[in-house]
Amino acid sequence: MQTQSVPRASLGLEGVVAAETRLSLVDGERGELVVAGLRLEQLAQREFEAVVALLWEAAGVAAPPRVTAVALPAATLALLRAAAARGSDPMDALRMAAGTLAAPDDLAAARLLVGSFPTIVAAYARLTRGEEPLAPRADLGLAANYLYMLRGEQPHAELVRALDVYLTTVADHGLNASTFTARVIASTNADFVSAVTGAIGALKGPLHGGAPGPALDMVFEIGDAARAEAVLRAKIARGERLMGFGHRIYKVRDPRADVLGAAAARMFTRAGDLKLYELARAVEATALRVLEETKPGRRLQTNVEFYTALLLHGLGLPTAFFTPTFAIGRVAGWTAHCFEQRAQGRLIRPQSLYVGRMPS
Repeated sequence: MQTQSVPRASLGLEGVVAAETRLSLVDGERGELVVAGLRLEQLAQREFEAVVALLWEAAGVAAPPRVTAVALPAATLALLRAAAARGSDPMDALRMAAGTLAAPDDLAAARLLVGSFPTIVAAYARLTRGEEPLAPRADLGLAANYLYMLRGEQPHAELVRALDVYLTTVADHGLNASTFTARVIASTNADFVSAVTGAIGALKGPLHGGAPGPALDMVFEIGDAARAEAVLRAKIARGERLMGFGHRIYKVRDPRADVLGAAAARMFTRAGDLKLYELARAVEATALRVLEETKPGRRLQTNVEFYTALLLHGLGLPTAFFTPTFAIGRVAGWTAHCFEQRAQGRLIRPQSLYVGRMPS
């Protein structure tokens, strides 16, 4: 007698291949990230606008136009003013503001989204400080415009370079939760603004990419390299996680940490607080040694959060604006995945396994 096999659910879709993509390859065993056919180390040599074009081209957009920072509509600015008056979380402000955008077609929407994100985040940062938002300058790129709109002054070239590397580094990273959200929404033939707004909501969840701020908080808590080992061992003894170390996918060092570490070294050496950088490096070295001693075989290496926190702090960003700044980079990947999903023309509709009561 043949028995019928019972399907099993893959909770969290672990191990399920849900899409074919030409956009990025994440190899956790080798510690390699390939984006649009280039290794991350190669990609980081290019400015962010060029990386956006590479992603869109890989997604099937012929001769993608160059993106520029976009001034915000009056309605969007009014919404941001109201959000600042209420003290809304910056990610909530970004989500609400993104939802006010509108464009006649997918390409126009993608350009509008990528070009508006720096303006939205900078405008909200200024409003929360009681300052008036600034319009972007036509002579500046996306990274330079973001820093200019935050501070109201011409940004140092090394700070622009560091931010360019950061935005490029986080532009795409496989089928993560927010990217999958964008693809699911795009698969329904909804507009790109709806898809990206949904992706922002997914990114806000602390289980997605994690918050980079605590990694820097740990460095500040230590304060002196001589205290690092004692503080770190005490944290491990209490069962605390060392923030900025270990990754669900990467079993060796996160390649994004290497790229951002090099960018941070250059920025802090030429235009920053070198003592903070040296302290962070000392804490990192001690943490890696202590983790190997206390958790042998776990392969808990430095992840992207550690140098993200250091670099964004060096750029003068408040911790609350770390994740919105991440979104400025990741919207490149979100829109590219929307283009790719649109071209595939397939509704994403997985099945569920009913485990509830049956009627009598």
